[in-house]
Amino acid sequence: MEGRARDIEDNAMSSATVSASDSAVQSALHLFDELFAGYTDRNFEIRLWDGALWSHAPRPRFTLVFHHPAALRAMFSSMSELAFAEAFIYGDIDFEGDLQAVFSVSDFLLARDYSLADKLQLRRLLAQLPASSSSRDAQHDPDLRGSLHSRDRDRRAVTYHYDLSNSFYSLWLDPRMIYSCAYFASPASSLDAAQVAKLDHICRKLRLRPGDRFLDVGCGWGGLILHAAANYGVTALGVTLSQQQAVLARDRIREAGLSDRCRVEICDYRDLDTAQPFDKIASVGMVEHVGESRLPEYFQHAWNLLRAGGTFLNHGIAVSAGFRRRGASFIDKYVFPDGELVPIHTTVRIAQSVGFEVRDLENLREHYALTLQEWVRRLEANAGRALQAVSETTYRIWRLYMSGSAHGFRTGRLELHQLLLAKPDSGRTGLPLTRADWYA
Repeated sequence: MEGRARDIEDNAMSSATVSASDSAVQSALHLFDELFAGYTDRNFEIRLWDGALWSHAPRPRFTLVFHHPAALRAMFSSMSELAFAEAFIYGDIDFEGDLQAVFSVSDFLLARDYSLADKLQLRRLLAQLPASSSSRDAQHDPDLRGSLHSRDRDRRAVTYHYDLSNSFYSLWLDPRMIYSCAYFASPASSLDAAQVAKLDHICRKLRLRPGDRFLDVGCGWGGLILHAAANYGVTALGVTLSQQQAVLARDRIREAGLSDRCRVEICDYRDLDTAQPFDKIASVGMVEHVGESRLPEYFQHAWNLLRAGGTFLNHGIAVSAGFRRRGASFIDKYVFPDGELVPIHTTVRIAQSVGFEVRDLENLREHYALTLQEWVRRLEANAGRALQAVSETTYRIWRLYMSGSAHGFRTGRLELHQLLLAKPDSGRTGLPLTRADWYA
């Protein structure tokens, strides 16, 4: 009798579990009907934890896979970019197929204006799903302390991102390890060729000449200073806050036999001595870390480091003036802590306020979309080796961040500007009347 009673109890619990699961599935399917009401481009499908499908596409571009019902509640209760991203990077959901296509769907959900009736219905459906009890991985906390954009805090923020692993970056960057927007002659150009073209484009814009003293602020792994010293005869200094970048850059300088004309220092740009000014300065992919409140100091120090008649090329990402984010940012929390993007008119206004004259402004946003697409392709092709270098969560962070950024550049939400500035010498810049020499 005792065994039979236990069997009856077990069967009752099993039936209750199945019933609860069926209820969660039905609530999920109804939730998707509500969320995507009015969305016509349903070229995707959703697969639930029990294999149930929500689909309106005979040939879906991607499949969104939910591993448990709690993921639904966590994602859609807050309806933010950060909630969507965390569900992916911590493995609550997965994507099969074209990850790039996911972001248009995300844009629709985040931009949609929900009526009060919509919100009440969504809340009712979400309440029928279990809440998540999982904790997040503390290793991805950048542990930033101190005043925003103080020297110590900036060093921590930069090393959090760039000291991740040289071997990881080498899996998907070009051989020179250029971690910034390439310059494509055509979409069919290789990433390697496009990065060399970008280095030349910068050197030509600055009109580097043999004997010039050249400074690269935020030099990364030294690609630009090596190229400038080897091909334009300059004496180059690169500064970075990343220990790992500096070690590899110095090794490459020695291997290239350029130690007499090229060096890298671990140094905050604010600590550089202005007593011996440079002829030309470049800052490539560094201004995004400065912060809007510190841009006057940034441009003032560049002005002080540049001789009269010299030129400064500032290459950086800007946000579209019309873009407004809803909710917390995934990239701010997990990728570039303390990073700030501002519209280009803000950057130009501040540069002019310290005395710089704008000589050229070029938007390369399509080039950055192509660059990021190639980085993602290479990262995904090297997934196995990447997972030997970093954790699965880190791999997912980088895959999502670069895919989402490519979408941002394609849609015009993000822009990439090369801003060429001159420091006039009593009104003289020494620049030619045309740009013909850039393309000779």
